[in-house]
Amino acid sequence: MKRLVLACALVGVVVVAASHYSLSQARGPQPAAGAQAPASGMSFFITSVGKGDGANLGGLAGADAHCQQLATAAGSTGKTWRAYLSTSASGNQAAVNARDRIGRGPWQNSKGVVVAQNVDDLHSDNNKLSKENSLTEKGAVVNGRVDTPNTHDILTGSGLDGRLPMGATNCNNWTGNGAGAANVGHHDRGGGGQNPNSWNAAHATNGCSQPNLVATGGAGLFYCFAQ
Repeated sequence: MKRLVLACALVGVVVVAASHYSLSQARGPQPAAGAQAPASGMSFFITSVGKGDGANLGGLAGADAHCQQLATAAGSTGKTWRAYLSTSASGNQAAVNARDRIGRGPWQNSKGVVVAQNVDDLHSDNNKLSKENSLTEKGAVVNGRVDTPNTHDILTGSGLDGRLPMGATNCNNWTGNGAGAANVGHHDRGGGGQNPNSWNAAHATNGCSQPNLVATGGAGLFYCFAQ
């Protein structure tokens, strides 16, 4: 009798285990506990990390590829990403305005908050860019002035209107990591500089190397928008 009961119990365990296995197979891989899936509609973020070589981003192509790589790693697919960066005319290449390369909008962060409806809205006082809304592709808040390291400077090379300014500063079109300077904005809308509350044109950096950017108040981060 005991053997019969034991055999029935073993059969029950096998059936339950098989059913759980089949269910897990049907559902596919599940996110780890506490992990948050990125918003499928995410179309704007600040890079969680820079390229690591100061303002040398590999030009616009390298910066765009970095945006694309980070977005894909965060689970956002099916979009074409562009870095919000302006460049100067060089050789046969015309100058590029950051505002002209990011699409029409609207744009929203990884939490689903719409930060701007269109290009004009983005460059107006009506945009919703702030420390709380200007998130990374992972949905994290970027460190600000009160944090260590201080990373509230975001590379743009742009003026307040998103266009290449007079006396453009973009570290040799985002290929330099030595002498020079780059225009940056303050993602937290505060600090010093000519336009301390500007998200895209607060001041210029004191050089183009990684140490220069860190000393000025940044880490080589930049804005990415989906076209």
